[in-house]
Amino acid sequence: MPTPESILKETFGYDSFRPLQREIIEHVLARRDALAILPTGGGKSLCYQVPALIFPGLTIVVSPLIALMKDQVEQLRAAGVPALFLNSTLSPEEYGANMRAVRQGEVKLLYMAPETLVTARIESLLSGLSVDCLTIDEAHCISEWGHDFRPEYREIAAFRERFPNAACLALTATATVRVREDIKRALKLAAQREFIASFDRENLFIEVQPKTETKAQLLEFLSRFPGESGIIYGFSRKRVDELSAFLASRGHAVRPYHAGLEDEARRKNQEAFIRDDAQVMVATIAFGMGINKPDVRFVVHVDLPKSLENYYQEIGRAGRDGLPAHCLLLYTYGDVAKIRHFIDQKTGDEKQVAAKHLEAMVRFAEDTASCRRKPLLAYFGEAYEKADCGRCDHCAGGAQEPVDITVPAQKFLSCVVRTGGRFGAFHVTEVLLGSRSEKVLKWGHEKLSTWGIGAEYDKKQWMELSQELVRLGLLTQEGEYRILVPTPKAQEVLRERTPLFGRLPGAARPASARSRTRSGAPKGGEPLPDFDPGLFDLLRKKRKSFAEAASVPPYVIFSDRSLMEMAGRLPRSPEAFLRVHGVGQVKAEKYGQAFLSMIHAWCQENGRA
Repeated sequence: MPTPESILKETFGYDSFRPLQREIIEHVLARRDALAILPTGGGKSLCYQVPALIFPGLTIVVSPLIALMKDQVEQLRAAGVPALFLNSTLSPEEYGANMRAVRQGEVKLLYMAPETLVTARIESLLSGLSVDCLTIDEAHCISEWGHDFRPEYREIAAFRERFPNAACLALTATATVRVREDIKRALKLAAQREFIASFDRENLFIEVQPKTETKAQLLEFLSRFPGESGIIYGFSRKRVDELSAFLASRGHAVRPYHAGLEDEARRKNQEAFIRDDAQVMVATIAFGMGINKPDVRFVVHVDLPKSLENYYQEIGRAGRDGLPAHCLLLYTYGDVAKIRHFIDQKTGDEKQVAAKHLEAMVRFAEDTASCRRKPLLAYFGEAYEKADCGRCDHCAGGAQEPVDITVPAQKFLSCVVRTGGRFGAFHVTEVLLGSRSEKVLKWGHEKLSTWGIGAEYDKKQWMELSQELVRLGLLTQEGEYRILVPTPKAQEVLRERTPLFGRLPGAARPASARSRTRSGAPKGGEPLPDFDPGLFDLLRKKRKSFAEAASVPPYVIFSDRSLMEMAGRLPRSPEAFLRVHGVGQVKAEKYGQAFLSMIHAWCQENGRA
């Protein structure tokens, strides 16, 4: 009888379980129901895949997106696991063949969408079979309070009753306390066990920057990630098309993705991204939920997400391999008005929920002092106990010593007063920089004594200073357009010329996660060994050739982490190759000789024999 540990190593090539995986697996093997909340990249899939290979019967996995099913099945089959899916992408012949395989007991894991699950065709298929486990992935979709409610998920509860002896495992990465209670109530899990891992994705560097010159900011950011995969999220189709065309004109391998594209165009663009033929995907939130690409090294939001749940899930698409990744949000309060416009079209509870989600998102973006992880994790009911995470823009490099910012503060506050206390930070900044924008000229602000006196800082730095003055209590932001209003304390600084100490704008900008990618430590694992980038690139090319031959994404063959370990440990024997992270028996038999030969040849050429 195989054990969870033997399956973990021999099938999946991992040496140890991540937090809570072992407990959840044991719980499911005891045929007890459970709700498991694990962060993206936290190993949710193994919690049902390992039991599925121990149970004698079938494990059914309910998954909301076709792309996710296909991806999961490809990865399982590459590891030698008999898995199939049933959905509309299959031809009638393929659908029939898959159903026959299920009926004949040749399948251990069967993936389906919730609407497929409740059809008469599936009821007939499963009527004579032993179903040992029902897994509901993305379980937050069952809750009206979740960020991605899907009514068809509510029908799963009735399906459950047909298989009372099957364990029911509900899984999600994003669920507030209210959503968790809704999931348990809908699936009748109230008396069962709840497993909640930390929501903290330790390998993600979180940064918020004032949005000033979006295109210039993007170009600078992308320059730190040559050859790496990343996602840029925009609010609208027009925004996505514009940024995609701009980045392509600057030589980036980029594809757009949004609901306005033809289905075939979306499919091709997604395939180009997951197969490493395109480096960057510029997309609306229509993209990503079904993507399990582990080597996404950055996620950029050029517009404000609608909620912290959306934001958390979208940044969760970065660094699924446990290696460092960078998450950048470009923020300006003008984005809030766009989202409010859509919220105003809603009614009743839906409008109330959307407004609360937006309010929490704005508080997170405008926080100028706290560790970014504290409000993000608090939203999901988790207290972050550390004083300094070291992996966000506020904590990186330790706290900055306060310096004398009296003169720039006086300039900014004076400009706020002279413009009448009727404008936000962006307009005040434009006046300080001597802009002749339409709005500046309309109000005659080019005639003010503060016009053009701020040449010592750029736009981004003045915006940062405005937030520092809010944090220090010299300004408040009021109303829908976040108008800056001086406080009595500001009057003291202007009238009495009281010295003011704070953080200097632009100082100690956080380093990109890119610099830590090659030598960073995966979450919960040992530090990766040093490795030769040249050999790593050769191994990547070999991996891509195998992937193209098998018509699967490269990460299905081996993850970047596996290749890094190969390029660092330089395994020379089949036994040593099996000790590499992510190398199981089937993959070793299929690809081991080719990779070992390449490593051996490289060692000979470089005097490492």
